[in-house]
Amino acid sequence: MTQSVRVQNFMVSSDGYGTGVGQSLEHPFGHANPAELFAWAGATAHWPNRTDPGGTYGLDDYCTRDFANNIGAEIMGRNKFGPQRGPWENYDWQGWWGDDTPFHTPVFVLTHHVRPSITLGDTTFHFLDTTPENALAQAFDAADGKDVRIGGGVATVREFLDADLIDQMHFAVSPVALGRGERFWDSPDELVERFHLEKIPSPSGVVHHFFWRRV
Repeated sequence: MTQSVRVQNFMVSSDGYGTGVGQSLEHPFGHANPAELFAWAGATAHWPNRTDPGGTYGLDDYCTRDFANNIGAEIMGRNKFGPQRGPWENYDWQGWWGDDTPFHTPVFVLTHHVRPSITLGDTTFHFLDTTPENALAQAFDAADGKDVRIGGGVATVREFLDADLIDQMHFAVSPVALGRGERFWDSPDELVERFHLEKIPSPSGVVHHFFWRRV
């Protein structure tokens, strides 16, 4: 079976930003309100952090359920792992998620400042200073025949896009404008030379954008 490289449930504002400015420990998305970007997913029946019964079904719920489907490893940038920049002050910081991470696979964190791997539950984080091609080769080896997810943030997804390494992408475009931050696109149509694109609006207000590579 051929392994694919996928982007899933990546949140983008209506004006094309994947995150705001001023990321910090208290504000992982900078000035952007994560409740606005993630509201569609948090309302679904299969949102991993749901603690009460109920929730919506339909397309939004399909997307949250598909997040872990056939994923064997994830690659992310350092800014998704945490707010620190430059050399590690210490190794106490172990990510935003605590012991119960949403990944449950090996995760490869791209950084110019490597550190020893850490294991939290069934997730092991490996820290690499390498090219997208080499990181993907290591992730494929770890994925045991399954697909690899490029988890973000914006710069990391863009880096793999620029290297022409991504096969499928799903973006949830929320009806909120950020005005500034880390921009993913001016228009999603700028990707249609390399990808097919289907846009499906949801009753939640988001528009799901599905991309798959042109053959």
